[in-house]
Formats: sequence, C-alpha cells, structure tokens
Amino acid sequence: MPRQQESAASPHHVATRRIPPTVWALGLVSLLMDISSELIQTLLPLYLAAGLGVSVLAIGFIEGLSVAIATVTRLFSGLLADWSRRNKPLAIAGYGLGALSRLIFPLATSVDQIVLAKAMDRVGKGIRSTPRDAIIATVSPPEIRGESFGLRKSLDTVGGFLGPLIAILAMTLMAGDIVSVFWIATIPAALAMAVLILAVHEPKTGAAAKRPAFRLSRSFRLNRAVWGVIGIASVLMLARFSEAFVLLKALEAGFSPSWVPLSMVVMHAAYGLTAWPVGRLSDRIGRTGLLIWSLMFLMAAHLTLAFAGSVSVYIAGTVLWGLHMGFSQGLLGAMVADATPDDLKGSAFGAINLATGVVVLAGNTAAGWLWQSQGSQAPFLVGAGLSAAALALLAARGRSPPS
Repeated sequence: MPRQQESAASPHHVATRRIPPTVWALGLVSLLMDISSELIQTLLPLYLAAGLGVSVLAIGFIEGLSVAIATVTRLFSGLLADWSRRNKPLAIAGYGLGALSRLIFPLATSVDQIVLAKAMDRVGKGIRSTPRDAIIATVSPPEIRGESFGLRKSLDTVGGFLGPLIAILAMTLMAGDIVSVFWIATIPAALAMAVLILAVHEPKTGAAAKRPAFRLSRSFRLNRAVWGVIGIASVLMLARFSEAFVLLKALEAGFSPSWVPLSMVVMHAAYGLTAWPVGRLSDRIGRTGLLIWSLMFLMAAHLTLAFAGSVSVYIAGTVLWGLHMGFSQGLLGAMVADATPDDLKGSAFGAINLATGVVVLAGNTAAGWLWQSQGSQAPFLVGAGLSAAALALLAARGRSPPS
C-alpha cells in the first residue's frame, strides 16, 4: 500500500472533526440488530446440537455456508450500489430481510428450516453491509475515517454485549426455553428498521454527478492497494473461524447451557471497548502495526482456548479473542476506504467480502471436521498456527518498500 495511505492526518485536524450524525445512526442500527442477532446466535449452536441433534461438523458447515452466502451477496450489492449511486435503499432491503428472518427461527422444527432462516439472514447481511460501509466511507472525512469505522464497530459490539446478557436473563426467567428467547429477538430488529428509515441520510452533494460513468469492467480492475487489503483480510479470516466453536468450548470449560452466552458478553466487552479507540489511533499512526497486534491476540486466544479446562482460563481466551476483533475489524474497512476511489467503494467492499466469505466457508468446515475427528483442541491449535503464519506475512509486508 502506498505510504501516504498509511500516514495519518495531524492530531489537530483529527481532534476537531466531528463524526457525522449518519455514522452514529448507523451505529445505533447495528447495535439494535446485533442485540437481535446475538439473542439467536449465542443459543443456536446449543439448540442445533442438543435440540435437533446436529453434529459439530454440520454446525461448522452451516456457519461457514451462512457467511459465504452473505459475502457473495455483498459483491453484487456493492456493484449495484456503485451502478445506482444509492446506498440507503439497499441497506433498508438488507436489514429488512434480516428482520423478517427473525420470525422463522422460533417457528423452525428442523435443520432445513434453520438453514433457510440463516440463509435469509445472511443474504440480508450481505445486501446491507456493503452499502452501509460505503455510506460511512462517503460521509466521513479521510482524517477521521478510522474513527468512524471504529465507532460503528464499537456500537455494534455494544449490541453484542447486551444481546447475550438479555439471553442469559431470558433463559433464567423462562426456565431455559430457547424458542421463547428467539421470539424476543424480533423486537430489537423492528426498532433497528425504524432508526434506519428515519435517521440515516445519504449525503446530498454534487459529488455523485462528477463520478465517472459506471462500468462493470472497471469494477473488476481494482488497484493493487485494494487487492493487498483483500489478501490481508483473507489470510486473517482463514486464521479465525466462527465464534460458534468458542461457544461450544464453553460447555467443556464448565458452563451450564443457560450461562454459555456470558462468553459472548465478555468477548464483546473487550471488542467494543477497543474498536473505537483503536480506529482513532489508526488515524494517527497508521493501520498495519495495529493489525499485527490483532494477530498476536488471535494466536494467544487460540492457544488459551485449546487448553481451557476451567472457566477462568476460558474467559481469558474470550477476552483475547475480543481484543483481536477490536484491533482488526474496523481497520480493514478503513483500509479499503483509504485505497479506493469514491465511485468504486461499493465494488471494493463487495470484493473483500466475497474473498473472505470463500475463506470462511472453507475454514469453518475444516474446523468442524477437526473438532469431530481430532477433538476440540485441534481446530484451536491449527488456528494458532495459521495466526502465526498470517502474522509473519503481515510483518514482512510492513517491512517491504511501498508500492
């Protein structure tokens, strides 16, 4: 990546620019939708394994397939956003589809129906993620772009923090009735739609009129800097599989099913407390060094969880996993925005999501096979090795001359 994309704006300019209200509104939408999502996702692996008798290998495949569906959808969503030059209608369609999927989970009585609901939710996520990120990239000045993406991620993880807490409370009050908790998940999803429709506004400037005419062929000729970020993200996602395996590991560490969501509370607390300040710091010192730290946290998390035989060790592993998320997720979005011209931001976000989706499908399926055939330690030990390899590649890239 060119050096100027890694360099930061002066602290004075960063400190005096205010995050646009639209970024705050999108963060609130993410918060509410993540509460809804976590109410389901923190309990779904247990429901699949204990309630429907699904194998760990199948759970891994379902998780990977869900992410892959979302990310393939994001590519087409990004191309459509660049062609139409409108992002909010796509975001509404995507969040709306996710909200509707919440009605299927409590009614599902078979694996096929769960897969349908997951696919519907992931298609919605795929449609909304790219235009949402493109809106943030468009409304945020370059000198606070990392902070804007970090804020959105932090608010998202507040939802990830509150969702499992609500799940624990609901499971306790409802005597472990998972289906009733799934019904509760429909409420924050509806509130998220209201905020999105009423409070999120695309910028109304003359910038769109000055963009080059959309050409599909140009969308597939992204610059080397963008492809470099896509490569980094793909390696990173190969090293980090679904949190569903972290949730299943909680049972081995000594959690009762009603308290399994506590692990996501801890993880999202670490994630949410770091994403915004790390994004802000990246605007000053650059992104690559912070991504290196994220991989160090991920490697430590894998090793800790691999040998977690007690609640305290397991909690330490989830904290490290959350720190990895906080040090990586917002930065990747900012790096894509830094490297991409305005008229191709949707295509660039779609491309990175497509690449990582293919990787996640393979990684989650492999993790499920390793767990089932070699034991629960195996996927975490392999994840630690992949994290070390990704760390070496990223460190070597950071030492290479700028392109």
